[in-house]
Amino acid sequence: MSNAPAFITCSALSFDWPDGTPVFDGFHLSVGPGRTGLIGLNGCGKSTLLKLIAGELTPTEGQSAVAGSVGHLPQNVTLDTALRVDEALGIHTTRAALHAIEAGEATEANFTAVGDDWDVEERALATLDQLGLARIGLDRTVGELSGGESVLLRLAALLLARPDVLLLDEPTNNLDLRARGRLYEAVESWSGVMLLVSHDRELLERVDQIADLRDGEVRWYGGNFTDYEEMLAAEQESAERMVRVAEADVARQKRELSDAQVKLARRKRYGQKMNDNKREPKIVMGARKRAAQESAGKHRIMHTEKLAQAKERLDQAVEAVRDDDEIRIQLPATQVPPGRRVLTLSDLHLAHGARVPGEWELHGPERIALVGRNGSGKTTLLRTIAGQLAPVSGAAVTHVTTRFLPQRLDVLDESRSVVENVARFAPQATNNLIRARLAHFLFRGGRAERPGAAPRGRGARAGGPRARAGGGGAAAPRPPPTLSGGERFRAALAALLLAEPAPQLLMLDEPTNNLDLSSVRQLTEALESYEGALVVASHDVPFLESIGITRWLLLDGELRPTTAEAVRETLWHE
Repeated sequence: MSNAPAFITCSALSFDWPDGTPVFDGFHLSVGPGRTGLIGLNGCGKSTLLKLIAGELTPTEGQSAVAGSVGHLPQNVTLDTALRVDEALGIHTTRAALHAIEAGEATEANFTAVGDDWDVEERALATLDQLGLARIGLDRTVGELSGGESVLLRLAALLLARPDVLLLDEPTNNLDLRARGRLYEAVESWSGVMLLVSHDRELLERVDQIADLRDGEVRWYGGNFTDYEEMLAAEQESAERMVRVAEADVARQKRELSDAQVKLARRKRYGQKMNDNKREPKIVMGARKRAAQESAGKHRIMHTEKLAQAKERLDQAVEAVRDDDEIRIQLPATQVPPGRRVLTLSDLHLAHGARVPGEWELHGPERIALVGRNGSGKTTLLRTIAGQLAPVSGAAVTHVTTRFLPQRLDVLDESRSVVENVARFAPQATNNLIRARLAHFLFRGGRAERPGAAPRGRGARAGGPRARAGGGGAAAPRPPPTLSGGERFRAALAALLLAEPAPQLLMLDEPTNNLDLSSVRQLTEALESYEGALVVASHDVPFLESIGITRWLLLDGELRPTTAEAVRETLWHE
């Protein structure tokens, strides 16, 4: 890292996708030293912002600038499987020159290649060890590593390069708990500028401040995620109180306007009566009438303006209250009587080596957390139970209707709308009934007509459209809006939970991957309404704890009981 202070700035930044969809419009951001957690709803533009800062995307207008060198860990890490580890770390040339010098080739080119980096191998091995990758060495190929190890290797390359600014996009995706623990330690030890996008609460507890990206603007909250939640709760409580005050003010102004109109009507009737009885001279009555009309006009204007101002204050107060919709569903058909046998595993030997010896049973309505390292066989076990994979030996028998939601969400037909996808699983349900049920999953009106495809690029609309000067001719037709990651997950979950017959055993594989914190909350709410048996494979311990897990199972060669405390201790610190 350089000695000059590093920072990130975005000035009047605007960015549109090639099809014209706006992401940012006049966006401003300034990030200095420390660890900043960037949060926001799926599709608000977090990943796009990191790519703009890293220089991988070009703004439509405005600019993004970084003082210092930049390292970027994207959400989806792809490395050439033929690369050696030292090549992936970016030290291959220096290491080769160092070995050549040690072998007696003391050429100027080799000394230039090494420069001052004589301890490059020691630093590389120490960095790998820091991330739990010491065993892989520097000479193996990337193709020999697991997906989680590839993510950590990419992070190791960034740490080894010692950039001034480090950008991390959902770095815990696809990492098991042990790898996450290593990542948490690396984040805690970082001393430069760090901007990380994450839905991982454990990771967000380790930041210095939270940047909440919402409606194309960032709001800042000092402290970690717990501090953010406390401040946001207090902020929302104050905002809701202001709404109540503003509503009372509007009601009062309406009453005062009504009272004023009654008084003016009485004066008008009194004046008319005096005129009819001719009790005063005509000139006096004319002056009195003009004065009354002028006074009435002033009172009407004054009370009307007060009412308009009160309504404006109410609108502003309402805008300050967040309207994050909540899933509210009832699924009585999924209910499983306590003690009813739901699943039986008998001397099961899985395709990739894991085993479930003897006989193991699941009864309703238990909630099982399936944990284990990457590659331990969790997905294989779920796919075997779902009937998608045949076991090497033994049997997996389900005794109730079962549904499985895989990581890839491939239960959705991407060419069909949300309504049509649900109809595939509930062919007897009417269109109106499906739409009514989907409304509880927050798919109302046109949203239910969207196709189930993944979004174009990353990041949907974050700011409002801005006026375009010049140009001419008809605009190119835009493709129909697609679903964000969170919406796509909700659509897949709705398709399974609203299926006929209703599932009494639901299996989820890493359901919180790529979900923002709001979507995770919505998933938790949906599962609160589910009354069947549940098996969830996940590395997200806070999420598992939030859904009322009744049994924890560790798959590590064999399936055996464990606890949340043991999971944290064994898999983070072993």
